[in-house]
Amino acid sequence: MKYVIDEKLTLTIGGIPQAVRIRSTDASLPVLLFLHGGPGVCDRHWVLRDQSSLAEVATMVCWDQRGAGLTWSRKLRAEDMSVSRCVEDAHELIAYLKNRFRKKSVYVVGHSWGTALGTLLAQKYPEDVAVYIGMGQYVNGPENERLSYEFVLEEAKKRGDEKALKDLDRIGWPKEGHYASIDDLMVQRDLMTKYGGEDYGESDGIMKAMIIPILRSPEYKLTDLWKYYKGAFFCLNSMWDEVVDLCFDKTVPALQMPVYLTEGRHDQNTPIPIAQAWFDQLQAPYKEWIWFEKSAHSPIKNEPVLWGATVRGIVTREEKAQSTSL
Repeated sequence: MKYVIDEKLTLTIGGIPQAVRIRSTDASLPVLLFLHGGPGVCDRHWVLRDQSSLAEVATMVCWDQRGAGLTWSRKLRAEDMSVSRCVEDAHELIAYLKNRFRKKSVYVVGHSWGTALGTLLAQKYPEDVAVYIGMGQYVNGPENERLSYEFVLEEAKKRGDEKALKDLDRIGWPKEGHYASIDDLMVQRDLMTKYGGEDYGESDGIMKAMIIPILRSPEYKLTDLWKYYKGAFFCLNSMWDEVVDLCFDKTVPALQMPVYLTEGRHDQNTPIPIAQAWFDQLQAPYKEWIWFEKSAHSPIKNEPVLWGATVRGIVTREEKAQSTSL
C-alpha cells in the first residue's frame, strides 16, 4: 500500500511535546483519531500493524497521550496529569488536525481509558467529533472494579488456583473502585488477563501481553521500552484515582453525534453489563452496539480483520450519509 502521509511528529500540545503518528493514502480522507487505553498504555504498535488498511478510507492518527510512551518525560509531575487536562490535550490535537486536513470534525475511536477520554471529549466538544466509536467502553469506575474483581475471584475458585486466591485475599475487594495501591490493581489485572478477560482465551499475564508486541514492532525502538514502562506506571499512579471515580451513567445521558460501540463478548476488564445499561439509556442521533463473539477487551486485536472491516463500514456509511445530506 502506498501512503502519501506516513509521519512521526512531535507537536506541542498543552504546553509539552507530544508524539503523534499519522498515516494515510489520501490527505482528503476523513480523519480517524485513536485514543489509547491505560491511562498510559499506548497502542500504535498494534493499531498500525493490524489496521493499516483503514488508511484507504481515513487518515489514521495515533497519539501517545500526555505522560505515555514517547511523550513520557522526566520533567512531567503528577500535578501535570489530570482527566480534564487530557481532554483539553485531545481538543488541541483535533484543532491541529481539523486545520491541517481542512475538516469540520474527526472520527474518534476510544479503547478502554480512551473511551473515558473520548466520551468526555465528545460531551464537552461535540463540534470536534463527527462519530464516536468505543471499544471496551468504560462507564462506571466503582461498579467496573467490583465486577472485574468478582470475575477473577470466581475463576480462581473454579480452577482451584490457591496462589491467586491468596493474592486476592491479600489485596481485598476494591473499596468504591479503589485498591490500596496500583500494585494491588495490577495483581487483579494480571489474573484477569491470565483468565481470558483481557484477550479472548487465556494468556501468560499482562506484562507479556503488553511487552512482546512492542518488541516486535517498528513503532518503538528497544531503547523506547523504558519510556513506555515508566510512562504507563506514571500515568496510572498520577490519574487512576480520578479515572475510577468517573460515572457516565450519572453524568453523560446524551451525546450529539452517532455512537458505535464495538464490544467483545468476553470482556472482563470493562465488564459488558455496565456499558450495556448506559448504552440502552444513552440519547444520540444514532447508536449501534456491535458484538465481537471471539473477543474480550480488545476486538481490534482479537478479531482484527472483522474489527477493521466494521470500522471501514462505519466510516464509509457515515461519509455517504453526510454527503447525501449536503
